[in-house]
Amino acid sequence: MALYSAFCFNGIVVSNPRISKNRCFNLNKKCVSRLGISAQSNRFCKLQGKALSAENGSADVDDSDLVVCFGELLIDFVPTTSGLSLADAQAFKKAPGGAPANVAVGISRLGGSSAFIGKVGEDEFGYMLSDMLKENNVNKEGLRFDPGARTALAFVTLRADGEREFMFYRNPSADMLLQENELDYDLIKKAKIFHYGSISLITEPCKSAHIAAAKAAKDAGVLLSYDPNLRLPLWPSAESAREGIFSIWETSDVIKISAEEISFLTQGEDPYDDAVVQKLFHPKLKLLVVTEGPDGCRYYCQDFRGRVKGLKVEVVDTTGAGDAFVAGILSLLAKDLSLLQNEGKLREALRFANACGALTVMERGAIPALPTKDIVENELHKIVL
Repeated sequence: MALYSAFCFNGIVVSNPRISKNRCFNLNKKCVSRLGISAQSNRFCKLQGKALSAENGSADVDDSDLVVCFGELLIDFVPTTSGLSLADAQAFKKAPGGAPANVAVGISRLGGSSAFIGKVGEDEFGYMLSDMLKENNVNKEGLRFDPGARTALAFVTLRADGEREFMFYRNPSADMLLQENELDYDLIKKAKIFHYGSISLITEPCKSAHIAAAKAAKDAGVLLSYDPNLRLPLWPSAESAREGIFSIWETSDVIKISAEEISFLTQGEDPYDDAVVQKLFHPKLKLLVVTEGPDGCRYYCQDFRGRVKGLKVEVVDTTGAGDAFVAGILSLLAKDLSLLQNEGKLREALRFANACGALTVMERGAIPALPTKDIVENELHKIVL
């Protein structure tokens, strides 16, 4: 059964004045005491049968450096003990997540200007996520609420090495139901960079909304940034995932991809072979970055290519590391697009992005672990010393 359709805490109905109807939440009894959900003051209007936008989360948005992130915003439930299966985990830490939202918050934490476009459910988790965007100074003029679908949930298994396995509850969740006529085109056209993933391409109507938003950005001269962020269990098949990811490949100006994703997209070819990577470099692409976790990253541009070493840290949870990396590079790129033509400046920016990713894996959850600019710079300064 999809979690969005029946939520219960052992048969107890949770009533909240911010939500138009009483809701019944159906989660494992072991987790309930850890979730910290309680009724709050009525700071939001009731939604009566249609999606409404959230109030803006950032009063002072510098449009000249704005990065607009499009896609999913959800709740990650991360086991408090690594190395256990979801069935064996005794407790979970709830954390805001969703790759594009992680990037938006990451950019704001780093002192940049960001906005988020997407959809959450008209439920307590949806309002929690809306609050989170506001608290992190992310412009949320493009956020919509859906009264008929739940906010997406993802349960994340942490293996002993900190790597993850996912189980999603989203059939359908609110993020899948964003419609083209709900897009904030004015916000999209203000952006310096428009960033997105591939999960929003899986189903309609969000797929059409994604394509329309990206086209509007492209037509306005906005730089398009793409992180496929492969989540194979969400796609109908491996072939449909490849087809979907490649469907927007050649419209993107900047692409970040992992070595594992290269293997998947090339159906098993060596992701460390430059000749294999070059097959993915389309003629209009300005930057292709291949992330390699603790080993850093490789970069490919029209006129140069190279490698930037990573940082070795103690891994607790790799959730959000790639998103932190993307936030790091986009926060600098939005301020200076000449990075794409200057290899020295690009290498420094990628070094900064590597540090963002490394610092994020030292804590549990994606958004809670995203670093500030001062923390990143202090860490890089220690390495230099």
